[in-house]
Amino acid sequence: MNDLTERSVLSSGHRIHLVERGPEDGLPVVMIHGFPESWYSWRHQLRALGDAGHRAIAIDVRGYGRSAAPADIEAYAMTALVGDVIAVIDHLDAADAVVVGHDWGAPIAWNTALLRPDRVRGVAGLSVPYSGRGDTRPLEAFRAMTGDGPGDDLFYIDYFQTPGLVEAEVEKDLAGWLRGFYFTASGEADHSAPPMGLVPRGHELRERLQQPGPGQMAWLTEDDFDFYLGEFERTGLTGGFNRYRNIERDWTELAPWRHAPITVPSLFIGGDKDGPTRWGRAAIDRFDHTLPKLTRSEILTDCGHWTQQERPDEVDELLLEFVAGLR
Repeated sequence: MNDLTERSVLSSGHRIHLVERGPEDGLPVVMIHGFPESWYSWRHQLRALGDAGHRAIAIDVRGYGRSAAPADIEAYAMTALVGDVIAVIDHLDAADAVVVGHDWGAPIAWNTALLRPDRVRGVAGLSVPYSGRGDTRPLEAFRAMTGDGPGDDLFYIDYFQTPGLVEAEVEKDLAGWLRGFYFTASGEADHSAPPMGLVPRGHELRERLQQPGPGQMAWLTEDDFDFYLGEFERTGLTGGFNRYRNIERDWTELAPWRHAPITVPSLFIGGDKDGPTRWGRAAIDRFDHTLPKLTRSEILTDCGHWTQQERPDEVDELLLEFVAGLR
């Protein structure tokens, strides 16, 4: 991938690393990755969008890769990450851009469109549907779902809240944890097994992780996996976990946008074997209210969580169709 351009921009004093491909006068398409990933998760889309004449940009979210990793947990609040996206658009000297996000990148994309519709020509979310800021505190909702007693499971986001706890688990075997996380959330895993999203109290998430067998996970080559592993060997995963540790702060800060719809053209892509898409069926059913300018909602069959990597050709086609309609 030696035809890519890399650079960094400043956002409120924090370095944001980005990779781009395509003509500088093309329509900017800013892509935001999720957990635990990198700009590299958009490697297929960088090529497809760039070849189509768009200016394709994939960022490292703060805390990942070559972007800054502030020490303070509150530096990873949603409003700060929205500011990073706007800083990238400003750097491109563009009036607006198409914003695309996957996994945690989807809420960042959705909220960028919600808070700054003047700078977003269209927004696409992969895996995580837009639901808007609700009335119940997130941790309260998770505990109502799983129970809050000594014998009840912890929802994984709740498990991630204690700084250092899950980091210590990961450091026992970073390569095995990452490989198991990627495979267990993919469409190839055994989805009849206990879900990795529920962690028995007193246990670790890694106990729920499955490992791929021979010939499995072909969508992530050894070279691809080694890229991710190298990034996290260098940076650790605290920046990624700190995003989860802001969900209560986000709920408070986004109160003025309670139940607000997104008013720019939108696209949603999910997988029928993807946990966040399955859990988000109620949100998808409300798209006529929350995404009034939705152009398409596509659920890919036999697709797990890593949408743009497991099914790159179909995602490329859907994104190209969406972006072409915005020109």
